[in-house]
Amino acid sequence: MSDSGSGERYFWCLRHHRIETDADVCAARYVLGPYASAHDAEHALEKVRQRNEEWDAEDARWAGEER
Repeated sequence: MSDSGSGERYFWCLRHHRIETDADVCAARYVLGPYASAHDAEHALEKVRQRNEEWDAEDARWAGEER
């Protein structure tokens, strides 16, 4: 798949471990997205991991605060 700039949306399918488009996308419960590019969709799990690490670190900082 290529990014043609056509406004097509891309998804990362957790079920099939592949990039999907509006034309062949699985049910919403199986996908991450939409993304503007195939590249972004392909790296969706990396972004999820990064955000989870950031949020976990923020939770740890917050839990350590005195009230």
